[in-house]
Amino acid sequence: MLQRLEPWGVSYIIGLKKNERLMQQVKLAPMALAEQYTAKKTKQLMFGQFQYAAGTWDKERRVIARLEHGEQGANPRFIVTDLPGSAKASYERRYCARGKAENRIKEAQLDLFDRRASCHRYQANQLRLLLAALAYTLMINLRRLGLKGTELAQACTATIRTKQLKTGAAIVRNTRRVRVLQASAHPMKHVFITAARALSP
Repeated sequence: MLQRLEPWGVSYIIGLKKNERLMQQVKLAPMALAEQYTAKKTKQLMFGQFQYAAGTWDKERRVIARLEHGEQGANPRFIVTDLPGSAKASYERRYCARGKAENRIKEAQLDLFDRRASCHRYQANQLRLLLAALAYTLMINLRRLGLKGTELAQACTATIRTKQLKTGAAIVRNTRRVRVLQASAHPMKHVFITAARALSP
């Protein structure tokens, strides 16, 4: 994959599975971190980088090591990248950012059911996925525009659904308007009102 990306000019930052050769490159650092942890009793962290080539690679590439020692013991991580920047910034700002993307995908899959593709026809399953994507877009904008400044401003999709959308209410309609009557004891009624006002034209 790396040999494909580089000629295309596509930058990458990819996790590497820990192995003996990688650990040999940083063999002294984990021992030093373990000693520091024993003395200070707080998690110890160290970043470094070196040139490395796996057996199937055509050349050496930049590998960043993030070494950690805490209550659970040593926790080394390795990534390979062609992006510029310090080892610490590359790991924390770029590589770890993919965790946020994974969380967003997980939200769509678990909270908005975009994995439900049980229909017999491809088009029907495609429509289900599109509806889940639309629901996710609506949720993102509800959080960004309607819930800004509230206790749900950073809430995940499941929390917003449970505390704002899946609540008991009476719907009263007439020719000119639709009214949503929530229970006066609704614990987050003030957040609902704030969001409704923020989203109203």
